[in-house]
Amino acid sequence: MPESPASILLIDDHPLLRQGIKQLVDMEDDIDVAGEASNAADGIRLATELEPDLILMDLNMPEMDGIEALKKLREQNVSSRIVMFTVSDQEDDVVAALRAGADGYLLKDMEPEDMIDQLRQAAVGKMVISDRLTTLLAEALRSNKPQQTSRPDYDSLTPREKDILRLIAEGLSNKMIGRKLDISDGTVKVHVKHLLKKLNLRSRVEVAVWAVEEGLHKG
Repeated sequence: MPESPASILLIDDHPLLRQGIKQLVDMEDDIDVAGEASNAADGIRLATELEPDLILMDLNMPEMDGIEALKKLREQNVSSRIVMFTVSDQEDDVVAALRAGADGYLLKDMEPEDMIDQLRQAAVGKMVISDRLTTLLAEALRSNKPQQTSRPDYDSLTPREKDILRLIAEGLSNKMIGRKLDISDGTVKVHVKHLLKKLNLRSRVEVAVWAVEEGLHKG
């Protein structure tokens, strides 16, 4: 963990929930609530001002929902990790959030200690998904695959692409992968684009699920 605490921005329209998370986080030394917003528009403004390590955002908010806000944040090149925090365990919501660029999806009924652990993981660049959603997600991605006649061909990847694929499967962000392999974020993005095309997969989440199913994440 870095010496300065990881900063978190809370975006949720329920004051009690924000207060509860803040109290939990305040008990920890390595994470810190840097700001909070009760709606998506204020949240986007604060995100660009504060540039927090992590944004924890509700999915269902009035005026602008979490998916729309997520897309706007990504359009504005906000580099914070963005995790959706919601009551919805609907397959469509989970897949839509991850396809829109979320770095995680956590359910509000999780145990407080689990949530703190997941926030820590997310702040250091890991993708976080509530346990009971991982099976649902794998099923959803399997049934949503484009009609592909051939299975993804792992052997068609270059050694560097295989390294990156394994790190994606571990849930690392492009920035963390770049740091680990000593290459730039931009170079990682190019490799990810190539490996998606070669494997005929549409997102890094599909890559991660496929690699875990094939046992490739173990190196």
